[in-house]
Amino acid sequence: MILDRSRTIYWRYRSVGLRLDHMGNSTARKGKSVEVRAAIAAERRELADLFDTLRTDQWNEQSLCAGWRVREVAAHMSMGFRLSLPTMLGELVKARGNLHRMTDQVARRDSAAHSTIALAAFLRDNAHHPWTPPVGGLTAALGHDVVHGLDITVALGLHRRVPENRLRILLDDIRPSGLKFFGADLDGVQLCAEDLDWAYGSGSPVFGAAQDLLLLAYGRRLPDGRLRGEPSDRFTRSAEEA
Repeated sequence: MILDRSRTIYWRYRSVGLRLDHMGNSTARKGKSVEVRAAIAAERRELADLFDTLRTDQWNEQSLCAGWRVREVAAHMSMGFRLSLPTMLGELVKARGNLHRMTDQVARRDSAAHSTIALAAFLRDNAHHPWTPPVGGLTAALGHDVVHGLDITVALGLHRRVPENRLRILLDDIRPSGLKFFGADLDGVQLCAEDLDWAYGSGSPVFGAAQDLLLLAYGRRLPDGRLRGEPSDRFTRSAEEA
């Protein structure tokens, strides 16, 4: 009888403990979600303010996105806010089911259809828009904003630093599956940040600012002089790409 009571008490406390663990995990996830949403909103507002300062010639400069000028990148950044799901599916049909072709066509069309003032306003007015990419959730949405912002600022040689808390969220989320999706080949390389206590991978070190190394994880090639280390040429843009 005492043994039965002990078991009953044990399982009651164990059940309570599991519920508390679940509540704790839910609270942690909610807190993380709030943090990422705040980071997304801040990034969009700051980039919109930066876009407002760009000259006409800068809007027409090549970005780090192959084939896209600054204005195409900016138009693409707000596509998820402006296009309804039915409209986006219609655009996908026009592109014969090719997602990359669809995003390219829409970015080129919309960059020509909207003024640069409007492109900046789309980002600012939708700072709190709940859009997320098809996979990856809120962290992927933050990555979309941060990386495309860097596609613009790094290509233009602007000295904007992404706040550390936003970089940490994205750097800590780097996974082999993400590298494969973005076509980032980091085999035999260790990324070593010079401005943060962060490294990823194993092999010959490539040194650079954390935000530049983040771009490598998203498959970008950088302007000359931004990286150090023997393998850095693998990730540096050629004169033809610049």
